Amino acid sequence: MSSFTPHRAGQRASFLQSLRGEWTRFRSARGWMITMAASVLVTVSLGLLIAGGARTTCVTGKGEGACPAPLVGPDGTAVNDRYYFVHQPLKGNGSITARVSDMTGQIRLPDVVPGVRNVKEGVVPWAKAGLLVRQSLKQGTPYAAVMLTGYHGVRMQYNFTHDVPGGPHNGPQWLRLTRSGDTITGYESDDGKAWTEVSTVELTGLPETAEIGLFAASPGAVWTMAEAFAQATATFDQITVQGAKGSWRRDDVGVAMESDGKTPHHPGGVVESGDKLIVTGTGDIGPATAGGGLRADLMLIGGAVGLILVLVVAVTFFTAEHRRRLIGTGPPAEPQPARLLTARLLAAKAVVVGAVAFVAGLVTSGAVVPVGLAMLRANQNPIQPITLGTELRVIVGYAALTAVTAVLALGLAALVKRAVVAIGLAVALVVVPYLLATAGVLPWLLAITPAAGFAITQSVPTYAHVDVDQSLIGGYYPLPPWAGLAVTCAYAALALGAAMAVHRRKAPLT
Repeated sequence: MSSFTPHRAGQRASFLQSLRGEWTRFRSARGWMITMAASVLVTVSLGLLIAGGARTTCVTGKGEGACPAPLVGPDGTAVNDRYYFVHQPLKGNGSITARVSDMTGQIRLPDVVPGVRNVKEGVVPWAKAGLLVRQSLKQGTPYAAVMLTGYHGVRMQYNFTHDVPGGPHNGPQWLRLTRSGDTITGYESDDGKAWTEVSTVELTGLPETAEIGLFAASPGAVWTMAEAFAQATATFDQITVQGAKGSWRRDDVGVAMESDGKTPHHPGGVVESGDKLIVTGTGDIGPATAGGGLRADLMLIGGAVGLILVLVVAVTFFTAEHRRRLIGTGPPAEPQPARLLTARLLAAKAVVVGAVAFVAGLVTSGAVVPVGLAMLRANQNPIQPITLGTELRVIVGYAALTAVTAVLALGLAALVKRAVVAIGLAVALVVVPYLLATAGVLPWLLAITPAAGFAITQSVPTYAHVDVDQSLIGGYYPLPPWAGLAVTCAYAALALGAAMAVHRRKAPLT
């Protein structure tokens, strides 16, 4: 141990010396510093250009004007809360049981003949029909529902963001929803005799008198960067209610009005036929991932362009030194073997270029995100709610992504030793997949390439029970934020490790 400690101390001192030397070399090169500053300027300028040019307007009964602030659910998430509800007041404990014997609908598809609406029979995957209990009819209030969906079987959903899968759907489905205090339990059955619990949830603060009943809703059919009309019609029979008294009440919750302020836009409805209730509804009860306002991560949409300059700096930071050593213009070789020299220098270069890139990314995101959001609000645009923690994760996460991609580019340069080739590889691995995903092309590339790290800037989660346009403009990322960044880190570590391994096999300098 006594001989090992001085050796380790010497290595540490040698590495710190290399680190100081590489930092001096970097900051002495005016071109690299200017290029890093340019990367900040490009990304910030593009983000503020988007923020300054955004003008969101809505048509209401009072005419065209600024859009209202997004509706928020119990946890502050932007939500949709539109459905047709046939209900009764439930005082205290009770339950409702019904069979969904049939579910049909209509979907608007892209027009075959321009100007002629192309509406077909069918339901979208997340069309919903089932049983619902909620605090009140006020939009955004807590609720729980057990339901049959278009293509996802039976589900138990509550408070907009939570979804629990039940069994598959193979015909008429019996559903039951019970209340015991604040505890709501959903059940399913194929025959109305043998029941299976789907889930149990707690709706904290549920009043003594709540609303319980049958509902139908259908999110729009997802086209490219848009949603089109869709509705669902469900036939309920074998209906029994315990604990609620009175006649059925009918409400088209959240229905929007046409420009005249009087005519409902795509209204729902209910038809009574014997012991059956045939309920038709549009809209959705769930997170508003696309329609809940503009997102914070849109301010970093130009980040891929700014990263190109960072990748160029990282590559040339290695290749310039490598070229000097090849032609003999660099500093004299130290007495250590080349394999130790190269490993130490690569590590020092990685720390320097990563640290500089992190600072550049932090300045970029720290400026464009809060300033861009302030500009959007000043122009009366609706903004997706964002917590301070999420905003900080977006800002610091973008800085981390900038640093990791710089280290990746350095590792690629150390492997191929040709600046043009290394820059091309880095851009192809990091920037091109991002640009393709922005256009909605091959979004799965964001799960398997270093571009996965852009998920760290995601300011609105992707929910499994909401279909969205699979493009970055629509807010779609295939991986969660930290998982995406981990993929990029793995690529950077692999490239740098491979470069060190290659150089270790080389013969010592003479």
